[in-house]
Parts: sequence; C-alpha cells; structure tokens
Amino acid sequence: MLIVALTGGIGSGKSLAAQYFSELGALVVDADDLARTAIERGSKGFDEVVATFGDSILKDGQIDRRVLAEKIFRDSQAKRLLEEIVHPRVRQAFGEIVESLRDDQILIYEIPLLVETSARSSFDFAITVESSIEARTLRLADRGMSRRDITSRIAAQSTSDDRREFVDLVIENDGSPDDLLRQVEGVWEMLQRKVESEKR
Repeated sequence: MLIVALTGGIGSGKSLAAQYFSELGALVVDADDLARTAIERGSKGFDEVVATFGDSILKDGQIDRRVLAEKIFRDSQAKRLLEEIVHPRVRQAFGEIVESLRDDQILIYEIPLLVETSARSSFDFAITVESSIEARTLRLADRGMSRRDITSRIAAQSTSDDRREFVDLVIENDGSPDDLLRQVEGVWEMLQRKVESEKR
C-alpha cells in the first residue's frame, strides 16, 4: 500500500486534483470530511464542542459551521480548543482507514494543514498543488468569497514556499482543468510504479 498526503492552499485546485485521483482508482479521503464527522450531532465530539463554545454556535440543533469558523478565525485560543477536540478524533479515524487498506491500494489523503500539523511523517509520499495568488483569488471569488475573506484565508495558511519544502512533489495548477488532469495522470502512473516496486 501507499499512503499519500495531498495538500495545497485554499483555491489551489487541491480538491479537483483529489477528484481526478479518485476517478483514476485511488482511495481518496478528505481530512475535512473526517473533521465534520467528528463533531456531528450525536457524537461525543459534538457534545464537547457545544460544551466549549455554547449554544450560540447551533442552528436547528446542528453546529453552524460558518459561525464556528468565524469564532475560531478571530480567536487563536478558540482555534486551539477546537483542534484539541477534533484532531485526535480525525487521527483515530484516519488510522482506522489505513488499517483497512489492502496491500495494493493507494490512499490519497486530502489534508489542507499538512505543514501546520507537522504530519509529514505519517505519509509515504507527499504532494502539494500550487497556484499563483492571482489564480487562487479568481477561483475563490467565483465561489462567492469576498476579497477581504480571500486575503485573510490565504494569509492564515502556510506559504507556498513552506509547502514546497515540505513535500516530495509539486503539481503546478495555473492552467486549465485538462492541464491539471494530465499532471495528475502522470503522478498516478508514478505512484502505481512505486507500489509495484515495493512488492518485489
């Protein structure tokens, strides 16, 4: 098996690359999905988050993720408290997925905070999808984000230089979706060769 981290800044095209990997045959897992599951209603994580941040983060009995995100974005202490609840549960869920892998499987783990969480040692290989600030800004604006939100979200993440130094391979995504697909196809073939070589 091969456990691969796929990271990249917001708006870089990381999720589209993950989609392409999935279509090519990879098992793709999104860390954000695991984080959402960790605090779903009915879970211990949900109870801890509500006990920590109060009922003001609830809407129709569910955690309003937009309100929670705004709260932790403004307050580093609140961010740390949320991470202490969510991160151990995400790590446990990720570990269970890894345990279930077959020997010939390639797992692509979409992890936005690879650098920030110093998680590189958990993976056999790491990839970052990088894109110019201009291209990222255009993509995020197309999603409806304001210019101020875009600037603050990009500034809150690790830099492109930091990610590039932290990984084994960089996918450059300043072209078309087809350009990205061709790069992903090349990386997928390389990853398959790595799995085959480790079998020998």
